[in-house]
Amino acid sequence: MAAPGSHRALTGRLLLFAAGSFAFGFALVPLYSVLCKVWDTGNRWYGTQTAQASVVERPVVDRVVTVEFIASVPHAGDWEFAPHVTSMQVHPGKLYSAEFHAKNLTGMAVVAQAVPSIAPTTVARYFKKTECFCFRPQNFARDESREMPIRFIVDPDLPPDIDRITLSYSFFDLPRTAAAGR
Repeated sequence: MAAPGSHRALTGRLLLFAAGSFAFGFALVPLYSVLCKVWDTGNRWYGTQTAQASVVERPVVDRVVTVEFIASVPHAGDWEFAPHVTSMQVHPGKLYSAEFHAKNLTGMAVVAQAVPSIAPTTVARYFKKTECFCFRPQNFARDESREMPIRFIVDPDLPPDIDRITLSYSFFDLPRTAAAGR
């Protein structure tokens, strides 16, 4: 049988561990923002990686890069979410637009957020979004559908060995408590 003092010590350590885990959970959002700024990735929602509203186009007409679009939702059946086109041929330095279609199938009004991901991750700094539905949460009424635009430019300084970029979005319902605070 263990001594009563060892139970208190163990309980204290476990409480300290639980409190540290709780604090770490709250620190994740600002930590994510800092890491995105350091790695030059992310989106405007977290304060990083957007092009200026006034874009100066410098098209590289003798170079073509394929931009692929992928859409996903975490649970099947809650949303329709898809790009209008699955890929585009673009010239670095030229501004382009694409659209995604989303329809709320949850049976209630919801707030959702699109989270972008770019592959290969090393080229994220060369993909600049000037407008994107991912910049802020999206309010959807019950059964509402809409077209959601993205405007982007691939930096002319994209390394010459890169000829394909994949832009992927995951579309999530925001918890009601998080949505109410926005």
